[in-house]
Amino acid sequence: MTKAEKILESKTFLKNEIEKEIPGNKTARVWQKSKEKLDTIFTSYGELPKGIAAHTDSFIFPSAAIYLSLKEEAPDKAFEIMKNSMKEKSMKTGESLAKMTRIPGFKKFFLKMWDSVSRKMFGETAGFKNVFYDCPKGEFRMDITQCPYNKYLTELGCPELTQLFCNNDIYTYGNLPGLKFTRTKTLGTGGDCCDFKMEIINK
Repeated sequence: MTKAEKILESKTFLKNEIEKEIPGNKTARVWQKSKEKLDTIFTSYGELPKGIAAHTDSFIFPSAAIYLSLKEEAPDKAFEIMKNSMKEKSMKTGESLAKMTRIPGFKKFFLKMWDSVSRKMFGETAGFKNVFYDCPKGEFRMDITQCPYNKYLTELGCPELTQLFCNNDIYTYGNLPGLKFTRTKTLGTGGDCCDFKMEIINK
């Protein structure tokens, strides 16, 4: 099994949405084209640093390959299919996280964890550039001024997908009991940064 095939196996939520929206054997053609495009993308970009590859290989490149293949087979439905499937998956993640947030003490743990996790997973070694702010207790803030999602999706000819990844944060973190997630702009929608604020509102 090739690297592309293995990664696409984890994208069944997208494949299922395609099958619902596109009749006949088009789904099989989309999936075959996606594999071919993903193979080509991996060849074109070679071996990226581990931190960046954690985002490109699992999320950015396969999403681009599937979307570009969808545009060839169903151009009028491609963006909506990606939007709906990504939204549904992120909302399920948010629902699971909301259950954990109700556990006593979890909100404080979650907020503290965000600082260390964001510096590692969304720091410079992962292709991001950030501004981290000193915040009062119970609050976390950062701005992302450079983003590999925006960079690589633009290079691959589908910058419009960036906003869907931005929206994933809203669906995942926007309805957590006792926590407030605030974002006013993103790079993917033309802003000068992605501002990110999480704060405890129910102590």
